[in-house]
Amino acid sequence: MIRIGEFSRISKVSIKTLRFYDEAGLLHPARVDNFTGYRYYTFSQLASLHRILALKEMGFPLEQIGRLLGDDLSAEQLRGMLKARRNEIQARLEDELERLARVEARLRLLEKENQMSQVEVVIKTVEPLTIASVRDTIPTYSQQGALWRDLEGYLALQRVRPSGPCFTMYHDEEYKERDVDAEVCEPVAPGLGESKRVRVRILPGTQMASAVHRGPYQTLGEAIETIVQWIESNGYRITGPEREIYLVPGRNGSQTDPDTVTEVQFPVEKI
Repeated sequence: MIRIGEFSRISKVSIKTLRFYDEAGLLHPARVDNFTGYRYYTFSQLASLHRILALKEMGFPLEQIGRLLGDDLSAEQLRGMLKARRNEIQARLEDELERLARVEARLRLLEKENQMSQVEVVIKTVEPLTIASVRDTIPTYSQQGALWRDLEGYLALQRVRPSGPCFTMYHDEEYKERDVDAEVCEPVAPGLGESKRVRVRILPGTQMASAVHRGPYQTLGEAIETIVQWIESNGYRITGPEREIYLVPGRNGSQTDPDTVTEVQFPVEKI
């Protein structure tokens, strides 16, 4: 056995932390001298300490670490818990990246507020369009993957090729942080049948306020804000859902590809 100071030096964990782990019930000394109160550890306890440190590094709270150490978990159970933890971290990371992108976009807008906008807004008339689509509520704007897989899988089974660029329509009347009403769409030739998941219909021709955004999806908010401001200041009002048309999609579905080209459209009418 070795005293706590030596164990601290070998493990590179402070004595204060070792005492805390003892009080928290995570790692008790192998022996405590009743007369001096000195704590003694064994070299075999290094493995337990390293496991505590690894779980703590992965973000598990100490209470949960205690349960993990106390339960006789199988490798499969531990693997499942680690996968769940990975998914939690990934979801939080995606939220933070979206938040960071919004902050950066806002900073760019503030820097450009005394300059001419790089986004040109035009009024255009779009013709009626036959589409196949899947509509559902998704957690955030970027989490559309499942909808696209359902739609593209159905078109592949039907051996149907889209007749134009794909796009997403957003049906919420205001911006939402969560639970977004989104519809992913592929233009198709008339005559395609529907399924329980995939709807086929004709979008009517209408007048659109339109602008083309060049850059990653995460900065698309700049173009959207510019169009909305233009609509309000030029005596128009929005009459339907926004469309985001992916003229040049991000490579491999990337949200950060700087070569992405997206056309943003809002159906409008003159007030």
